[in-house]
Amino acid sequence: MSKPQDSTPSHTRKLFLGALLVAVVALGLFGPLLGLKTEQNMDNQLVLLFRPWHAIIAILACVAAYLVIQAIKIAAAHREATAKPVAAQPSALGKYLAPGGLSFVFIYPLLVILLVGTSGIPKWVDNFGILILIYVMLGWGLNIVVGLAGLLDLGYVAFYAIGSYSYALLSLHFGWSFWLCLPVAGILAAFWGILLGFPVLRLRGDYLAIVTLAFGEIIYLVAKNWKDFTGGGAGISAPRITFFGIKFDGTPDGFAAWLSWVLSGITTTFGFDPVTIPPAPWYRTMFLYYVIVVLALMTAWVTLRLRRLPVGRAWEALREDEIACRSLGINTTNTKLTAFACGAFFGGLAGAFFGARQGFVDPEGFKFIESAIILAIVVLGGMGSLIGVALAAVAMQGGTEILRELDFLKHIFGDDFKPELYRMLIFGSAMVIIMLWKPRGFVSVRQPTAFLHEKKAIGVDNVKEGHG
Repeated sequence: MSKPQDSTPSHTRKLFLGALLVAVVALGLFGPLLGLKTEQNMDNQLVLLFRPWHAIIAILACVAAYLVIQAIKIAAAHREATAKPVAAQPSALGKYLAPGGLSFVFIYPLLVILLVGTSGIPKWVDNFGILILIYVMLGWGLNIVVGLAGLLDLGYVAFYAIGSYSYALLSLHFGWSFWLCLPVAGILAAFWGILLGFPVLRLRGDYLAIVTLAFGEIIYLVAKNWKDFTGGGAGISAPRITFFGIKFDGTPDGFAAWLSWVLSGITTTFGFDPVTIPPAPWYRTMFLYYVIVVLALMTAWVTLRLRRLPVGRAWEALREDEIACRSLGINTTNTKLTAFACGAFFGGLAGAFFGARQGFVDPEGFKFIESAIILAIVVLGGMGSLIGVALAAVAMQGGTEILRELDFLKHIFGDDFKPELYRMLIFGSAMVIIMLWKPRGFVSVRQPTAFLHEKKAIGVDNVKEGHG
């Protein structure tokens, strides 16, 4: 009987070879990107500069990340081998994360004013708060199609563009207000979602992804080249939002005048002096922030309600196994069309708000990369999880904006280093690490809306399309 050999040298050798392979790949990737730089000299000649330390730091970071990932995988394998099988349960963090995050969202602008003053509102409320909430809403809309119904959609940005152009064109040619254009933009986007759904009823997987990708590119090319209708690359202007005729801007007859009139009426009633509120341009940013908060919460509420309806359960059945779904008598045609229509509707609402926020709509904001980012948010967050999608949107978009604030990196890589230019490279690496660490996303536990005898969470090992 042979003695079991010690596997420690074998593991060490594999770890060393893996780290060496990572270093070689990182050298091939970061060597040209960071180690080499071209500059124009005084003679108008292109000169190649060598920056070896930039590439060495990146290579060492990749090797360190590889070693950390391997340590996490070894620890997870050890826990799996020694742990007793138990039913997956939602963590205590998940119980308090939703109400805590919702409370933070409502008081976030007030915290910004208390911490950095009104001068920080354009940066922290607009660039961070509003932009992140737009992608949260887009992620929740795509979550209906991808997370609940299991239909891979790579052209979701098309509905985003349809909503934006619907608002801009209706307000420009017919003089409609934002509040009237908002539902119309959602309905038009849902109509195009149904039109997209009909040709792809028999398609699944990669074939469905190709068709939706083509649809997104068609909408982008039409918006860019149909100059008489969309303005082409020059774009078209979109009016700002008003609330019952009240303008949220820095003009004297806008929101400041209305608020001064209301407060003065209250104070004079009790014998105090009238109150005068000075006009300020950041009133509009605050108003837009709470508008997108309401729209995002409406998206979440409708999604939760739909999940408990028969159509929501049909989406989940379609996601898990389409053949079994058909055998149960579920009309998969209507199920797919409703999923596309509902997801497109909320994409259209987000697009209309985006046009009103920008005050300008052009096709450059609706390229394929936007669809990829929204899909990455859904996958990273955990398909079917509203909380996970929200966390992924914060990480993706908030992280992109934070990269602009990392000035200390210039002391390492030089004054001309701009970390925001490498955001896709950084987030691509981060996504690979997250997918290795949590393959099913940030929130990998599902709680089905229909259950037998007792409500039980489904662990990550059993969460797989077509396998329960």
